[in-house]
Amino acid sequence: MYESEYKSKLTSAERAVSLIPSRGTLSMGMAISEPPALLAALEKRVKSGGIEELRVYYSHSMLTAARTILKYEYMDAIKPHAFFLTAPERELMRQGMRQGRRVVYYMPGNFSSMPRILAEVGIDAFIMMVAPMDKAGFFSCGTNGDYTIPTARIAKKLIVEVNPRMPRVFGDSAVHISEVSAIVEHESVLAEMLARPATDLDRAICRHIVNLVPDRACLQIGVGGVPNAICEALANHKDLGIHTELMTPQLAALIRSGAVTNKYKSINRYKNVYTFAAGDAALYEFLDNNSSMELYPVDYVNDPYVIARNERAVSISAFLEVGLDGQVNAEMVAGRQYSAPGGQLDFVRGAQLSKDGKSILTAYSTAAKGTVSRIVARSEGPATDPRADTQYIVTEYGVADLRGKSTSERAQALIAIAHPDFRDELYRQARELAYL
Repeated sequence: MYESEYKSKLTSAERAVSLIPSRGTLSMGMAISEPPALLAALEKRVKSGGIEELRVYYSHSMLTAARTILKYEYMDAIKPHAFFLTAPERELMRQGMRQGRRVVYYMPGNFSSMPRILAEVGIDAFIMMVAPMDKAGFFSCGTNGDYTIPTARIAKKLIVEVNPRMPRVFGDSAVHISEVSAIVEHESVLAEMLARPATDLDRAICRHIVNLVPDRACLQIGVGGVPNAICEALANHKDLGIHTELMTPQLAALIRSGAVTNKYKSINRYKNVYTFAAGDAALYEFLDNNSSMELYPVDYVNDPYVIARNERAVSISAFLEVGLDGQVNAEMVAGRQYSAPGGQLDFVRGAQLSKDGKSILTAYSTAAKGTVSRIVARSEGPATDPRADTQYIVTEYGVADLRGKSTSERAQALIAIAHPDFRDELYRQARELAYL
């Protein structure tokens, strides 16, 4: 039915990127949905002087973008406006600092607000990777709903790179050919984000957290050694549900274990809900044509009031440092922006709005090989999670439940789960701050 329209829009990557204005705004699919052929063609256009000043709005860049348009020598023409910093932006910032030059324009904000912000900014062109068109004319973006799907729909020009390896999933996960300005076909191996194996320390923290997760809980779990250990340890739980920002191989393994049924969710019952996926080839194969996997935009998945509609929502994420009053920094290291809030505060709030829900933030008690305490007198970074919003803080030394506690009680609870080497100093600082 749509074959003639498909053929009329099918073109080369070089012709497709000619639709991107020389001076204007561009957005692109994040993480796995970065389109390699289109980005390579855009790099050629930058090299030839065909781009004057292009503001690029995106989140969570990976190697594909780093090897093409996110190179330091292109920063006169490319202006990265990143909502979440990863290795490519950190390297650009290091090079820029050496020359006293700003080259990355960080965009603060919660992940759930990103589609609305991009709509307000106005996007001239959007590029993304998609699965082949189905018979109804839809292209699925199986790994990425996030801001990718909503922004693709409102961009003035939508350019898609069709990759037969992209999984096709269910939910609100696709764009229609009528919305597409140009189509490029290019098969490539999907990028992988391989997990770090769990350590003994991860498992020690995991034991504290698993005791907080009841049967029938609806889970959001982040990435890293502790989340990986938690997914393994939850395999004997019953009737768990999944409503998560990120779908990982470890969550997929938990689903396959039989512990997840989604039977007791209030919304999207019997479905595993996520807004983006990243992992290995086995994960992408698991997603493909799996009707239990539903992908939705981030302004749905991460909306605290949507999260709260499921009872027993349990959110498990990581922090970098926490002050004795409970304020959490999860994005800045040594006074410099390292990552971003992402969806952490969205789920911290959503979980606590949920009936019998729990927000859990976790980290090792120390950093820098044991020389720095992650529990500090005052958090020096931004308030990723304001102290009024934090609930459970977990390290290898135990659990601090901050809800309903005074600053004095919070300080004592947090010092009790700090590394023993730092507790005396933390007590001294707590007295100076008049917490004790």
